[in-house]
Amino acid sequence: MRTFLDSDGMVARINELRSEKNAVILTHNYQLAEVQDIADFVGDSLELSIKAARTTADVIVFCGVRFMAETAYILSPDKTVLLPSLESGCPMADMAEAPDLERFKKKHPGAIVVTYINSSAEVKALSDICVTSANAAEIVASLPKDGKIIFVPDMNLGSYVQKVTGRDMILWQGFCPTHMRIRAEDLKRRIAEFPDAKVIVHPESRPDVINLADEALSTGGMLKFARLTDARQIIVATEVGMIYRLSKESPDKQFIPVSEQAVCPNMKMHRLETVLHSLETMTHNIEIPEEIRVAAAKPITKMLQGLQS
Repeated sequence: MRTFLDSDGMVARINELRSEKNAVILTHNYQLAEVQDIADFVGDSLELSIKAARTTADVIVFCGVRFMAETAYILSPDKTVLLPSLESGCPMADMAEAPDLERFKKKHPGAIVVTYINSSAEVKALSDICVTSANAAEIVASLPKDGKIIFVPDMNLGSYVQKVTGRDMILWQGFCPTHMRIRAEDLKRRIAEFPDAKVIVHPESRPDVINLADEALSTGGMLKFARLTDARQIIVATEVGMIYRLSKESPDKQFIPVSEQAVCPNMKMHRLETVLHSLETMTHNIEIPEEIRVAAAKPITKMLQGLQS
């Protein structure tokens, strides 16, 4: 892919095409700053898909990883969903494949399958209810007390939910490689360096990292915490792209990443060039077979209805 425009020229052309094609650009919190700045909406993956579904846009350009674009299509099958970089998959989502989950369910008949939104459409289609990092504990706590629960695919989020709810769950052994790079030793060094700082971590982190935190929060929860806290310094244990969004929304506070190694390379595949190319060529189109889409929509809808009741 080649472009002869500078960044201002690319932004101007993206804006022209966004209007011409009635497109909405969704950008996850972990994306590069230049991609966050051109977004119509920046946020968590499910939050973005819900917002896009409520728009009158014909085209959704999702700057995230593949499962996020799939979720957008599940909720907006009448819209064209584009993923600028087709290679931007999610390693954790790839750790749970539908045939493996089918076999696992047969070993645990009657178990309720609770699936993190960070999963493929095929895995969602085999699930009873979906959760996000923000609502997982609430959803699990609401399930029948005598039922077995399979939690897919993130063992770290599952372990955190077990601790919070006291529920015994069968944990799929998946994980986020980026959050696994954040180690307790790194966090302890930051705490020693900034003793007055508050510590917020994402619940995809290792249990020993979560144990050192003041709060375990989704990225949306982190933004709210930053707005409301009196602390002037906040240590942040999640993907480093989050620092830009936090600093932009709460510029009066200092945000300290636990580790500069906490980078998701797949999230960083989207750039101005790829977004422009996506709009120019209408690639890469993300679609799901209707049978799978309908089945995958059910656990998402069940989650949203449960939270509203």
